[in-house]
Amino acid sequence: MSFTRQLSEMSASELNDAIDDTNFPQAHILSRGRNNSVCSTSSTPSRDRTLSQTEDISPINGTGAGFSDFSNSATMAHARPKLVLKTNGIIAEREETTSVSSSDSSGGRPKTPCTPRTSTTPGHENCPFHHDLELDHKPPTREALLPDMANSYRLLLGGLGENPDRQGLIKTPERAAKAMLFFTKGYDQNLEDVLNGAVFDEDHDEMVVVKDIEMFSMCEHHLVPFYGKVSIGYLPCNKILGLSKLARIVEIFSRRLQVQERLTKQIAVAVTQAVQPAGVAVVVEGVHMCMVMRGVQKINSKTVTSTMLGVFRDDPKTREEFLNLVNSK
Repeated sequence: MSFTRQLSEMSASELNDAIDDTNFPQAHILSRGRNNSVCSTSSTPSRDRTLSQTEDISPINGTGAGFSDFSNSATMAHARPKLVLKTNGIIAEREETTSVSSSDSSGGRPKTPCTPRTSTTPGHENCPFHHDLELDHKPPTREALLPDMANSYRLLLGGLGENPDRQGLIKTPERAAKAMLFFTKGYDQNLEDVLNGAVFDEDHDEMVVVKDIEMFSMCEHHLVPFYGKVSIGYLPCNKILGLSKLARIVEIFSRRLQVQERLTKQIAVAVTQAVQPAGVAVVVEGVHMCMVMRGVQKINSKTVTSTMLGVFRDDPKTREEFLNLVNSK
C-alpha cells in the first residue's frame, strides 16, 4: 500500500498524531490546539481549530504568516472565547462570533449575538422574554398564545384517555386556554397603570383599613385555585390612595401563579411603593384546593398569612389596633 493511500485512510486524529512538528517553532502551541479542539475528529483545517487558551503568539520568521489566515477566516465552526493576538508588541483584541454564512458577512441579516439579551440590554429593560435573541423583537400578545395553549390542553385531554373530538370537548381546549389567560391576567398589569394617578395629598395620619377584599389565585405548585379574603391597613404620611386601588393591587398579584406567603408580601410592598406610608399591614386568609381536593383533603382548613411593615412591625399597639379592626364583625 502506498504512503499516499495510507494517509487517505487515516482519520483526522490519527493524522494529527502522525505529524512530526517537533522542529516547528510553535510546536507546543499547535499541539495544544489540536488536542483540545472542540471536535478532535473533525476534518476542519488546523487554522480553524479553536485554541483552548489565550496565547501570546509571536510572528513566524518575522511575518506572523502562520496565524494570519486564522485571524482572517471567513467562517468559524463554533463560538469562541475572546482571542488576544500580540504582534510586534501591539495587542489586537477581537470578539469571536458564532457561525455565519458568507452571504451574511457580506451584508445579509445581522450576526447572531454570542450572549442572550438581558434586562440590562438597552430597549429590553421591561421585557419578560430575555431569552429572545432578536434585538427588535416584540413580545407576543397573550391572545397570540391561545393556539399553542389550546393545543396543549387538547394533548392533556388525550393523555387523560378522553376523546378531544367528542361533542362536549370539541371547544374545551380553547375555552380552557382563555380561562387560564384570565386567571393569570395579573402578568399584564403593573402598579403604575393600575394606580393611574389616584394618589392624593391629604393631611391625614390615622389608620386606613380596607378589609375582606375577595381574592382568587392559582397555586403554582398544582395549578389549582386558592381563594379567600385580604385585609389591608396603612398609616398615611400626608398621602392617601384611592380606596378601590387597594383592591386593584390585590388583583395584580393574585391573578398570577402564586403562593400565599409571597402574595401577602407583594401586596404590602406595592402599597408602600404607592404612598410611602409610615407602615403597612396585610392579612390574607385563604382556602387552598390543593389541600381540599387532594392530598390530606381537609375541607375546613384555612391558611392565614400576614406582613407587617414600618410601625405595624415596631409598635405592638398599632399592630393590635389593626388586628382588632380586621377581626371585628
